[in-house]
Amino acid sequence: MKKLIFCFLIWAFAASSMFGQRSEIGVFTGGSFYLGDLNPSGLFSQTQFAVGGVYRLNLTTRWALRANALWGTITADDAISGTPERNLHFRSRISEFSIQAEINFLTYFTGSRHHRFSPYLFGGVGMFTFNPQARIPNPENPLDRSGRWVDLAPLRTEGQGLISSVESYNTTQIVFPFGLGFKFSLSERISVGMEWGMRKTLTDYLDDVSGFYVNPNILESDLARNMADRSLDGPQPPGSQRGSRNRTDWYSFAGITLTARIGSGPAMPCPANQERTADRTRRQFERTR
Repeated sequence: MKKLIFCFLIWAFAASSMFGQRSEIGVFTGGSFYLGDLNPSGLFSQTQFAVGGVYRLNLTTRWALRANALWGTITADDAISGTPERNLHFRSRISEFSIQAEINFLTYFTGSRHHRFSPYLFGGVGMFTFNPQARIPNPENPLDRSGRWVDLAPLRTEGQGLISSVESYNTTQIVFPFGLGFKFSLSERISVGMEWGMRKTLTDYLDDVSGFYVNPNILESDLARNMADRSLDGPQPPGSQRGSRNRTDWYSFAGITLTARIGSGPAMPCPANQERTADRTRRQFERTR
């Protein structure tokens, strides 16, 4: 997380110094959720709080480049998602840094009196880290969710790296964010936006669930065995389905951005700068009447 913060601050400082008032910097606040084996289709199900930082470089009145540093938590529970017998649950804290292209449907720039809003699309590529965790089950009450949280990746609950057919997974991965939003210029320098973005990942282990129950004898500790099979129906036979390897996991950020135009120099390339000059001239004329 510290590296992501450092990279974001360096990017924002360098870019704002180079590009003056074409730069905007601000914050994001909203929520995060996931789609995967423990939540196959519930959009915004079990949404958690998320925050972040945003840097935008306005190339024209239609195109912009953007850097995001976002942090959130994703979580799911079989008791909520509709497969209570399996009795799995997890949480994972997400840290993401991405570079995106942004296209406005309408002519827009922050500070305009005539082109002050626009829907937009965005897409790009980034890196993210995750760390699936679950609570240690209570032997006397399998539905008890009050146990201590433990990291699941080191336990290799599906035999990752212990059997030849299942590879270990890396908790740092490439991600492909894309989505849509709506931005509105509040004042000469301040802009607000609302957006929803999905994240296409290349891993099926955001939740530490992907394939099949393995023979518990190959797992390396009692804790690993307890976390691998938490079924309410008793121990599951090796090879029976625990998750689905047919698709990778997704996660999402949705919320509000608040950005401020910074620096000095020309605000935008023409025709935006021409409009700002015209606005200023009209205001001066009105004051002299």
